[in-house]
Amino acid sequence: MVRVYVGIGSNIDPDRQVRLALGTLRAQFGPLVISPVYRSKALGFTGDDFYNLVVGLDTSMAPMELADTLRRIEADHGRVRTRDKAIARTLDLDVLTYGDQILHEGRLVLPRSDITRYAFVLRPLADIAPDERHPALGVRYSDLWAGFDAAAHPLERIRLDPEDADGQQA
Repeated sequence: MVRVYVGIGSNIDPDRQVRLALGTLRAQFGPLVISPVYRSKALGFTGDDFYNLVVGLDTSMAPMELADTLRRIEADHGRVRTRDKAIARTLDLDVLTYGDQILHEGRLVLPRSDITRYAFVLRPLADIAPDERHPALGVRYSDLWAGFDAAAHPLERIRLDPEDADGQQA
């Protein structure tokens, strides 16, 4: 089993989509480590705010199998993929890390560059894995977050309403 971190995002009915995604991921992978949920503005296009969080899960799936499984879950939750990446979406599930592996396999590049580019990825990852290290940089996520320009990328911590998929507050 390998510890994997997955980014979750939604800006179409995000409260519902995030709760459903957590339930689906639990059913598929078992217990999850769940970060707080953050609201952020859409980047690169005009649209509703996103809800973002990161979950840690353990899997024996190979990296590409995991990525394909997450794509199927997205599709099952109404995600429509187009060439235009700057669009609203029901659900976005991204493998951020796969253990300490550095990988370039087709469309899958790990660790995902979004970790160091976006507050809505780094902040929740640092919340649940502060002492773990970025596989390529060797720097702890808490240290990466401490050095991040958070003021340029405002986040609002929110609570899921009313409850997540297991009836527990996220």
